[in-house]
Amino acid sequence: MRRVKTNVHILAQQYLTRFIDFFYPPFARFIPIATFRYGVTGGSNACFNFLVFYLSYTYIYKGSFLHIAGFTVTPYIAANLTALLFSFPVGFILNKYLVFKEASGRGRHQIMLYGTLTLLTISMNYALLHFMVGYLGFWATPSQAFIMVLMSLFSYFFQKHVTFR
Repeated sequence: MRRVKTNVHILAQQYLTRFIDFFYPPFARFIPIATFRYGVTGGSNACFNFLVFYLSYTYIYKGSFLHIAGFTVTPYIAANLTALLFSFPVGFILNKYLVFKEASGRGRHQIMLYGTLTLLTISMNYALLHFMVGYLGFWATPSQAFIMVLMSLFSYFFQKHVTFR
């Protein structure tokens, strides 16, 4: 059975879309509206992820290692997983209802593709960072910035043409 959108849901979607679109005119000559919305929602979700990471690392894990089922988890990995638990659903919802709202398809199928993309970009980010810093000897921060741009472009096109087509 398919759920019916509530008025609150529709109003929130319209309000957020209008709010994001308010800032679009200076960029209209350079990028399509969907790309702009993707950048705004993705950037906002990245900031949210960072905030959750910081709060959980600083106040929940407090620099302590976790011992779970025979594994030792560093506090920064635990904080990263905690941040992902929150930012993953927020990112999916923002993409589904604000960026790619014209997309047809079942939510379950879309979230599976979104999850696959998330795991893929995490893996590619790790591999590229290790390659650029470990093998090529580039500085870590500029390498990560470059990789973030690559992963954002890859993610946008994957979502546009596969997840939310």
